[in-house]
Amino acid sequence: MNAPDRSVTWAEANKALLVAEFARLKALLASEPVEPAELRIDECRAALGAPAAIDQLSSAFDLSDFERDILLLCAGVEMDSNLAALCANGARGAWATFGIALASLPAAHWSALMPVRPLRHWRLIELDDREGIANAHLRMDERVLHFLAGANYLDTRLQSLVRPLPPPRAMAEPHRQAVNAVLSALHGTQHSSALILLHGDDADGQADVASRVAADIGLRAHALRGEDLPQAPAELDAFAVLWHRETALLDVALLIESTTAEGSKSIARLAERLGGLCFVASREPLTVGHAISTARVDKPDAPEQKRLWEQALGPATTCLNGSLIGVATQFKLSAGAILAKGEALRATVQTSDDPDAALWNACRGLGRSKLDDLAQRITPAAGWDELILPDAQQSLLRQIAAHVRQRLKVYADWGFARRGARGLGIAALFAGESGTGKTMAAEVLANELHLDLHRIDLASVVSKYIGETEKNLKRVFDAAEECGAILLFDEADALFGKRSEVKDSHDRYANIEVSYLLQRMEAYSGLAILTTNHKAALDPAFQRRLRFIVHFPFPDQMQREGIWRTVFPADAPLDGIDFAKLARLNVAGGTIRNIALSAAFLAAEANTPLRMAHLLRGAHLEAAKRDKPYSDAETRGWV
Repeated sequence: MNAPDRSVTWAEANKALLVAEFARLKALLASEPVEPAELRIDECRAALGAPAAIDQLSSAFDLSDFERDILLLCAGVEMDSNLAALCANGARGAWATFGIALASLPAAHWSALMPVRPLRHWRLIELDDREGIANAHLRMDERVLHFLAGANYLDTRLQSLVRPLPPPRAMAEPHRQAVNAVLSALHGTQHSSALILLHGDDADGQADVASRVAADIGLRAHALRGEDLPQAPAELDAFAVLWHRETALLDVALLIESTTAEGSKSIARLAERLGGLCFVASREPLTVGHAISTARVDKPDAPEQKRLWEQALGPATTCLNGSLIGVATQFKLSAGAILAKGEALRATVQTSDDPDAALWNACRGLGRSKLDDLAQRITPAAGWDELILPDAQQSLLRQIAAHVRQRLKVYADWGFARRGARGLGIAALFAGESGTGKTMAAEVLANELHLDLHRIDLASVVSKYIGETEKNLKRVFDAAEECGAILLFDEADALFGKRSEVKDSHDRYANIEVSYLLQRMEAYSGLAILTTNHKAALDPAFQRRLRFIVHFPFPDQMQREGIWRTVFPADAPLDGIDFAKLARLNVAGGTIRNIALSAAFLAAEANTPLRMAHLLRGAHLEAAKRDKPYSDAETRGWV
């Protein structure tokens, strides 16, 4: 056999081979000798440095010689006008029919168009059989026609569903280990049908692992969101066939991203049918019979995140004064997010007057929008000076801040995390009557730690539908992990109350939701603050899992005077205010703030400084809301 002509490109040689194949078919249809065309086919094949497109199709889909000729006949009608003329159907037009193929092509057999045979199973041709099988209009699928002509691209019907996954430029070390484990499992197997299951809390990391594995074995990875899959069974079947076909025509692998437990199960069933190298990514592990490898992919731990930040920031790291430790501890980010944000921040960090603050604030913004959709973000304004509490409570609050700041040193450097992950989350309960400063204390901590504070709306979390509360809590915690926010569950006894005795299925599922909450609280890497007016209503099992319990006492007279002295802004015009007399009013700090604000509006309307008379009237207005007037002894001498 002659060596391939290197001056002729594969595309040119493939086109020449098609022309020769069409000439052979025209000879068969016209009952003329086929030897000249067959000789030309041999010459063209010798010029090819790789198999022709038609030969690749025949091999990939195990076509018989007759099925191969049917494909060529359908292509020839589209590409060769003379061949189309030989298939003309009078004035109705020219198209290939099964009758023409049976009458003219060698090794013809009626089974070629059976639905289970390759031509129809792989949708290589489209069949219009309204006039019967013999007169059926045969048309080659456009994707296959273009492949035959030498143009190989992902099917346009799939392009709107999947997105390409480039190989990652940076990976966490545990993720590299997962890649190596999957590659070892793939060694010696046929990639034409291999299912890999990935689970864990790092969706971006799962995509990195899938794309890296695919690239290492010469494939291009694409990702598909589970919710974008067709729902109708016929459409889902069509997708499965088209993607499986693509794995034979292109060097591709697929990652299906699942976001719900219900969706994961159906996706896993679909993955069993897809063929090729397929990854299924989910948060919780799945069980699928023929999966050859399973890998856990979680977001990097704090030491690994610190290393990734140093890699991403490069020389800009030298401008920082130790803030990377705090960033790596507080914000739980994927390797891809760290790389992208680090590269974007290099110039800012190097030129900023406060590079540590620039990095910290940039991380606070990551993932913030996801949590904003689920919880109310509170802009903290209060500081330690405004928080009037006994020394014991102040000390406890400062300990909470210290635990948040020193987590990396204690858990990672000192090895406490290696003893087990359980109980490493920082959860605090603030218990006390309404208005005693619980929410303000949360604001103070958010200010001290430079973190966002999000208050969870219980009305949007608790659902009467079985299982929905758990899903809502999962969304809240997943979103909060990324942006490192402080979570404030206000009036938490409504959600975290004592677990009920099981009397019916609703009680059983309510207990499951509380158990799920307890697990997420223990695993949450940030700070979760729960407030309650009724500590006794909380489940004792829940209280045992709390790192801190801070009792907010009703303020005594000295503390109330301190609150009155801090409640007025520096710019507020005051005249003759007697703080000692105001402190005799037996109310909590929240009520004091309401009275002060009401009095300020009264003074502003009168265009006078704020005086005791305004405060007395404000106190009566506040009492009227409760329908419980204050005693004369409490307000005696105010005016």
